[in-house]
Amino acid sequence: MKTLRIAGVPEHFNLPWHLCLEDGEFQAAGINLQWVDVPEGTGKLCQMLRSGETDITVILTEGIIRDIAAGNRSKIVQVYVQSPLIWGIHVAANSPYKTMADIEKGKVAISRYGSGSHLMAFVNAKEQGWNTSGLTFEIINTLDGAVEALTQGRADYFMWERFMTKPIVDRGIFRRIGDCPTPWPCFVIAVRNEALQTNGSAIGTVLDIINSKTASFKDILGINEILASRYGQKVEDINAWLTLTEWSQQKLDKATFDRVQEQLFELNIIEDKTTFESATE
Repeated sequence: MKTLRIAGVPEHFNLPWHLCLEDGEFQAAGINLQWVDVPEGTGKLCQMLRSGETDITVILTEGIIRDIAAGNRSKIVQVYVQSPLIWGIHVAANSPYKTMADIEKGKVAISRYGSGSHLMAFVNAKEQGWNTSGLTFEIINTLDGAVEALTQGRADYFMWERFMTKPIVDRGIFRRIGDCPTPWPCFVIAVRNEALQTNGSAIGTVLDIINSKTASFKDILGINEILASRYGQKVEDINAWLTLTEWSQQKLDKATFDRVQEQLFELNIIEDKTTFESATE
């Protein structure tokens, strides 16, 4: 029995992994796959790959490309979610901010440097025509930390996946004043180079199992109600999310990789580019 460790965010995108684990599909293939939820997000996941705390991550595309360019010895083995991530832009419900223009000079709450909430703040600022060098940040670690920072006025706005954040909007804690979809596939699967070298066959089996699950995920009877129950969502919101979300079973293509890296370079998020061949498997 091969043991492999995998880490990802505790969000609805990753339910296919949990269903495979609960159904014993990895065990049946001779793999003891150990999942760890990481609410801190991409920056923490990159750190875990670097330190050897995990072998595999389900991670935001822009975050892992940035970290591989910065020396993370891991490879992107495939795209996991092909559709964009829709980042909701949130302010405290009682804040004076009503429009995107109101937050141009505001402090951004981010889970940590190198996280999706950090990188997408630059992407959003560029799309809005703001001076990206003027962005300032407050590290909040988790979604609960963002609630605290915005309600206490330590930060002015926060970007997080729109549907996972909607229950906080519905409770009157946040207001969403805009959206910023990623201009690329949002999630990929990345593996430490050492794990690929020593357990390449087992990792290939893991990918075969998860790809089979995601290919038929939307056809699972009552999947919308299962998702709503597990992630504290309204069924109508899950239905909307499912129509917008497409999983992938394909490798990352060079054109997409180059597009993401070029935008990170233009925004001064990375200093040195890496090659497609060194970043992918």
